[in-house]
Amino acid sequence: MLSELRSERFVDQAPAEVYAGLLDEGRYLCSERTMYRLLSTAGELRERRDQLRHPAYAKPELLAARPNELWSWDITKLLGPAKWTCFYLYVLLDVFSRYVVGWMVAHRESAMLAKKLIEASLQKQAIQRGQLTVHADRGPSMTSKPVALMLADLGVTKTHSRLQVSNDNPFSEAQFKTLKYRPEFPERFGCIEDSRAFCGGFFDWYNNDHYHSGLALLRPATVHYGKTAVVLAQRREILASAYAQHPERFVRRAPQPAEPPKAVWINPPKPTGGNEDLQ
Repeated sequence: MLSELRSERFVDQAPAEVYAGLLDEGRYLCSERTMYRLLSTAGELRERRDQLRHPAYAKPELLAARPNELWSWDITKLLGPAKWTCFYLYVLLDVFSRYVVGWMVAHRESAMLAKKLIEASLQKQAIQRGQLTVHADRGPSMTSKPVALMLADLGVTKTHSRLQVSNDNPFSEAQFKTLKYRPEFPERFGCIEDSRAFCGGFFDWYNNDHYHSGLALLRPATVHYGKTAVVLAQRREILASAYAQHPERFVRRAPQPAEPPKAVWINPPKPTGGNEDLQ
């Protein structure tokens, strides 16, 4: 019976299937229960079916301590004028500064379009070899060969989220939420030109006027282009003046402006002891 169960014909079938197959051939060797007992005694009681096995992806742990060190990118759908129609918004985001370094609206999701956008953004930001890591989920455009080869040629490291783990790409997800929760965001766009016009205005506001809560209420452009110290110095001066005029209004101490994080993680490693200054 064990020989039958281990044969090429039956090796990936459950005992119930083996039992039924043998009966249909006019053969009875033992009961289904006995097959399970024999397999258990032989240490072979396991999943016998031949199944696709997904590789175990490691959790990405990525650190950005300055602009243009780590980018995150993703694609989201914008509903079109009719049911079942949509446009595709590609966005490249600097994780440290939350600055949108590149975006595009297209009629379809395409690896070649993604390649062109990333290549143009790298050139615009003057990225040098070995400087940047680009992180994305495992969508078809993100894992495509054209994008992978282009990044390798330019000396850019690429990383990917684990399967079905949205927290591995949190900054792009949060940026899309900011876009779609704007009060003027329409339920549908009349045409692709409408969507491009809307996104142009949104990303200009997001980069240059938006006080980002994750940046101590600094604008992404301020952090991305190294103007943080100037803005914080001005805020300190104004707060010091307010304290000097009315110290009684501040019970505990003189007010200080909040400072943005010195570094930003995607999936920070578990602390091993000591005080961490990284967020």
